[in-house]
Parts: sequence; structure tokens; C-alpha cells
Amino acid sequence: MEEVRKRMTFYGRVQGVGFRYTAKHLAHSLGLTGWVENEYDGTVTLEIQGREALIHKLMEGLNHNPFITIDWIDTKDIPLENEKSFYVK
Repeated sequence: MEEVRKRMTFYGRVQGVGFRYTAKHLAHSLGLTGWVENEYDGTVTLEIQGREALIHKLMEGLNHNPFITIDWIDTKDIPLENEKSFYVK
């Protein structure tokens, strides 16, 4: 399966609700790599790399967290990177 890398900016109730650590747990469990970071404007930036179907599973997991409310996501495809893990910045 072909791997992809996406940079996503999440808008909504995404800070102070465990978003980054939920993303980290899901990414680890799915074998995805990348990073997640809170931004000063209240959004969260996520770079995620792996198979598209697994990235969709990560998104489903984030959407099923009762504390997280995602109103909007800006998504951009970006070049693959050589990395081994997923971490919180």
C-alpha cells in the first residue's frame, strides 16, 4: 500500500481536551508516524504519515472522543518524510 503524508489544521474545541494525546495513542496503535502540536490561535496542527485507510481510522477515533469537537479541518498533502514514530510537540 502506498503511504501518504498530510498536514491538517483542526478548528473547534481541540485544545485542553486531550486531542494531542488521543492522536498520539491512535497513531501508535495504527503504526502511523508524524507529530501533533497546539498552535497559539487555538487550533491544532497534525502531520500524519501512513496508509490512507489508517489515517481515516485515526480521524474516526478523534471524532468519537466526546471531549473533542472538530468544526473544520484544513488538509494539505505534503511530501513523505523519513521518520520512525509519532510525537507531541
